[in-house]
Parts: sequence; structure tokens; C-alpha cells
Amino acid sequence: MKTIKLLAFALFATTASFAQQAEAKPATVQVAPQTPSQLKWEKDTHEFGTIERNKPVSYEFTFTNTTKKDILLKDVKASCGCTTPNWTKGVIKPGEKGTVTATYNAASPGAFHKTITVTTSEENTSPKILTIKGTVQAEETPAPAAK
Repeated sequence: MKTIKLLAFALFATTASFAQQAEAKPATVQVAPQTPSQLKWEKDTHEFGTIERNKPVSYEFTFTNTTKKDILLKDVKASCGCTTPNWTKGVIKPGEKGTVTATYNAASPGAFHKTITVTTSEENTSPKILTIKGTVQAEETPAPAAK
């Protein structure tokens, strides 16, 4: 009799552990639609053409604050460690210009395509993507010495 009671209890405990629970619904988050930045960029892509390996090259992207508010560049990130961004750090007042400089140091020969993502203090705006591209020439091998 003890065995039957113990078996019944074990069966009940096992059944209870597999009982379904109500699924928790994730909270819905309302995200405001993002619009393009109101900064006016002179260019958002730069083609370096053919460059030498291990010789850094830079390009300065220039923009104008066409909004009616002071703007800050909150974050500027490169897509890889081979590209270093430098940017206007202070407040850019309406009508003023600012810059983002991208310096690329090519370690490998071949084509490259790198991006720099610029996030501003503008509300509900999507980040601006700047692009640098080109080709790193392969190192020439010295010609064998003539005999």
C-alpha cells in the first residue's frame, strides 16, 4: 500500500511539473519614427582611388547646421579599427559648419569600403552614414638583380 501511495505521489509531482504556465507577453514599446537628420552634408561618400598600403589617408566631411537649434555630434563610430574618426566636439549653432574627418590606414591590398556612423543630438533622427572607399595597391616586388 505504501508503494502505491508513493507511486501516486510521484506521478502527481511529475504531472504538476509539466503543467503549462501562462505565457508572459512582452511589453510593447512605442518607438517614434525616425527621420533623416536636418544637417546638410556637402558629400556623404568619398572615393580615394588607389592608395598605398600602410600610408594613412584622410578625408574631411563637412556639414552645415540647417536647423533652428544648437546641435551636438553625440557619437561618431567607424565600422572597423582601421578607420579613425575625428569630429567637431562643441555645439554647432544654426548656420555654422562642422566636420567629421575619417582617417583610413590600409593594412591589406585590395578594394575597401568603410563607413562612419554619425549620431547627433537631434530628436528622433536616424544616424548619418558616411562612406569612404578605394583600392589599396599591392606592394611591388623588387625585380631580381641582373647578373
